[in-house]
Amino acid sequence: MSTDLPAARASRLENTADRIRVMLLFGGRSGEHAISCATAAGVLRAIDQSKYEVIPVGITRDGRWVEASANPDHWVIRDGELPEVVADGNGEVTLSLDVGSSEARVVTDGEPVRSLGHVDVVFPLLHGPFGEDGTVQGLLELADIRYVGSGVLASAVGMDKHFMKIVLAGSGIPVGPYEFFTAAQWDADPAAIEAKLGHLGLPLFVKPARAGSSLGVSRITDLTELPAAIEEARGHDQRILVEAAIVGREIECAVLQGRSGQPTRASLPGEIQVTDAQHSFYDFEAKYLDEAAVLSCPADLPADVTERIRELSVRTFEAVSGEGLSRVDVFVQPDGEVIVNEINTMPGFTPISMYPRMWEATGLPYSELIDELLTLALERDLGLR
Repeated sequence: MSTDLPAARASRLENTADRIRVMLLFGGRSGEHAISCATAAGVLRAIDQSKYEVIPVGITRDGRWVEASANPDHWVIRDGELPEVVADGNGEVTLSLDVGSSEARVVTDGEPVRSLGHVDVVFPLLHGPFGEDGTVQGLLELADIRYVGSGVLASAVGMDKHFMKIVLAGSGIPVGPYEFFTAAQWDADPAAIEAKLGHLGLPLFVKPARAGSSLGVSRITDLTELPAAIEEARGHDQRILVEAAIVGREIECAVLQGRSGQPTRASLPGEIQVTDAQHSFYDFEAKYLDEAAVLSCPADLPADVTERIRELSVRTFEAVSGEGLSRVDVFVQPDGEVIVNEINTMPGFTPISMYPRMWEATGLPYSELIDELLTLALERDLGLR
């Protein structure tokens, strides 16, 4: 993998007085808007300001890119209040699509276009549709700007749980039993859909195929609950996945691309335990609002199971052609068998999120992890995408 920067940018970075210019891109149009903002707060607080010059750009819920506050306190989740990017009359931030330009500009009605200067690398701290699904990644490819994380294909596959399972199963990676259908198919013949789900047993997990942070996910113990669960899921996506409940421990593993062609790395695995009985599973409120879960890392597992989890996590990352970072979620069954649940190509990245905490336990602190991800992004060879 080439580490060469375009000549103009390379000459700037040879001068140690010049910092690498990083656009932090956060917010977005998905239901995970607030979590993205909270992630930005963590990165803004921890990034090495002597090495990186940060350009914070927020995306409003309706998709407008605007200059954003660099104050981390502005973006934290506090007392159950969720942060949000708003335009506030600011001009719109755009990226030049001229190859080799990498310039960001602010366009405001009635005013001259204002340059924000060049961008060396973008850190897209975006979760869910219109950010984690390959759409923003495609835009950054067109703009010829390096960025943190997976490319268009891996992002799209990782976002769609249906196609993710197809790819993983095709690579010989064990996945749990599931069925897929669209909201239109449910509307046309709900009885046929119910019959299709019969082999999965109960309880069931009903999910939007393309969403994250457990948004739109329901656990049902009776088929009379299915219509309401489908309505909840289709509020986030018209593609719906229903999964059989798997008896086992919920374990996560953080994956990090190897630098300069070195092997992919996997952290020590961690275990999530929901500590509040009002949450029947690890839902959005348990994750972000009620602090109703704890992470044990390393998870208390036999050595051979730990290595199996790490190996499967690396295989999962490579099966979808992952780059940069991912978090792989698995179930460990009572007999020690490991089943992959999903891969998240842009996992939660606040200081208390599972991904950075697992790397912290493995010996890579949060600020160094940020630096490693930006270094990996700067190694990307844009000419061979």
